[in-house]
Amino acid sequence: MLSSLSRSSARRVVARSFSAAAATDASAHKPPLDIYGIHARYANATYTAASKAGTLDRVEKELQGLKASAETSVAFKHFLENPLISRDSKVQQITSMLKSKSSVTTLNLMTTLAGNARLMELPKISDSFSALMKAKRGQVEATITSAEELTKAQTDSITKAMKAQIGEGKQVMLTTKVDPSIIGGLQVQIGDQFLDLSVSSKIDAISRLPV
Repeated sequence: MLSSLSRSSARRVVARSFSAAAATDASAHKPPLDIYGIHARYANATYTAASKAGTLDRVEKELQGLKASAETSVAFKHFLENPLISRDSKVQQITSMLKSKSSVTTLNLMTTLAGNARLMELPKISDSFSALMKAKRGQVEATITSAEELTKAQTDSITKAMKAQIGEGKQVMLTTKVDPSIIGGLQVQIGDQFLDLSVSSKIDAISRLPV
């Protein structure tokens, strides 16, 4: 009786251990950012597969390269978008094109897209994957728009202020733009947050005040 109870307890302990290990493994490869839509589904699945294979950086470079080819090569762009080429033919051509050159994860993604008639979505899927990679690295994209070009001292000061805002362990990827139409002040975009501190916005607000 005691032996039977011991075996039963041992089985439960082992089952819990495997369950905990599986949960830990799934968490380790979970995309670091919640993104949604058809492009996100493919990007999320690719991220998980690449993470398990230890090829995240390689897959990112491969997808960026394929996206660049789609943007610069008329023939490749036509191939991706042409609905007259059968799905099976596209799968075969993609396999022939990438099998010896790319990672298994990238090849699987591309053949899946070909089989689902989604190859034209490649650029957006690449962008979604890059967004996941930036989140993994703690990189936060920010854009500053000013009426005149900022000096290095001004740019450094803004970057420092942003770092304090986004918290420790994250890196600000700052892009600056010049737009004379804002007259003065700044427009600040951090991630999906937008702050309009421009003179033009204040003038616009004044123009809408009731008299």
